[in-house]
Amino acid sequence: MHSLIVIAHPEPGSLTHAIGQHIGGAIRAAGAGNIVAYADLMAEGFDPRFSPQDQALFRGTGGIPADVAAEHARLDATDTLVLVYPLYWWSFPALLKGWIDRVFTQGWAYQDGADGKVQKKLQRLRVHLVGIGGAGAEMIERRGYGAAMKTQIDMGIFDYCGARVMSSELLLEADTGAADAHLQTALEIGRKIGTPMS
Repeated sequence: MHSLIVIAHPEPGSLTHAIGQHIGGAIRAAGAGNIVAYADLMAEGFDPRFSPQDQALFRGTGGIPADVAAEHARLDATDTLVLVYPLYWWSFPALLKGWIDRVFTQGWAYQDGADGKVQKKLQRLRVHLVGIGGAGAEMIERRGYGAAMKTQIDMGIFDYCGARVMSSELLLEADTGAADAHLQTALEIGRKIGTPMS
């Protein structure tokens, strides 16, 4: 198993980074052949802005920007993608959303057909989503944010490309003493991801 853990948080000492590291360590420990790579989008300086070059690629009038091609290569070597991120306004932070916008390109992640059907090109990819938030589960449920995020992210992004969302976790109340419990949950998530299926 080749896992890529993508982390989108500006502070290396954050709970988000710690959760990502715990997940990766547990994946490695769960199977001798498990390989884990990390993509710290902030530390790597990934530019999330959709540029005229990105627009040209989308329209089929330009080539792939070099940084996007590098991300494609990294993902092509991956069968399991784990996104670890803080919830900002009930979705991805702009850095991670921009990574999706720029990297999950037409022609690589999906292809619009002349007949109006979409060819889903990432059917080999398994995805695990781990969002960290300060709110409680009651508020998420009451306002329908959980269902909205599943529609937007699980279906609107990954299902559109054919990638299978294997798990989607919200680790909540992170600002009110749940951090230690979340680190234990991260180990459980990593063990489940890294355990070979029989």
